[in-house]
Amino acid sequence: METNYRIAYDKWWQDLKRKVPEEIATQLAVTYSNDTRQFVVSFFNSEYILDCNNETIYRKTDGHVPEIMASIIMLNYLAYSHPLQTSIKKWVSLKEIPSGGLFYPAFYKNSIIGLIKAFGNQAKQLLVSAVALGGQPASFGDASAIFQAFPEIPLCVTIWEGDEEIPANATILYDPSIEPLLHIESVIGLGMYLANQLKQLATSTSS
Repeated sequence: METNYRIAYDKWWQDLKRKVPEEIATQLAVTYSNDTRQFVVSFFNSEYILDCNNETIYRKTDGHVPEIMASIIMLNYLAYSHPLQTSIKKWVSLKEIPSGGLFYPAFYKNSIIGLIKAFGNQAKQLLVSAVALGGQPASFGDASAIFQAFPEIPLCVTIWEGDEEIPANATILYDPSIEPLLHIESVIGLGMYLANQLKQLATSTSS
């Protein structure tokens, strides 16, 4: 585990253990067992157990341990939780989320370009790859899908195919209500994680 990831992983575990778990369960669509000191969290179409006694995270169905970025995002989701705020349902780019614009060039390089390479010439392949992550088709661009990262946090991926005159393009959109639910680094990490998963799925389904 890389040092920076390990530091973040440990930090969010400690932050989580300082909170009142029953309060988190009233603020978010998660369950908590006081007997086992375990949370059950829904993350991209799968349920994960976060065990506060052992500081472990694994998928409920098969015990699979998620990659470190996903683990940090789930911990941040629980530890950072604030009471939900009502907001107008709309889609915005990372640039429109407070502090997000500072990170957008790196986000574009690390996430969006990969989506363009994977789906820019085969937009409909996005819908095939999206299924494994619980993505549902949407009506934007040449192909788009909406994903429930968490029950309260949707993301939308949209692809526009290119031609001889116009280059292909892609975007990852958020609901503005994500701001009080995740630290900005986890907002970015969530988009990166989704893009990476979709790229891997595109490779596996086309091979």
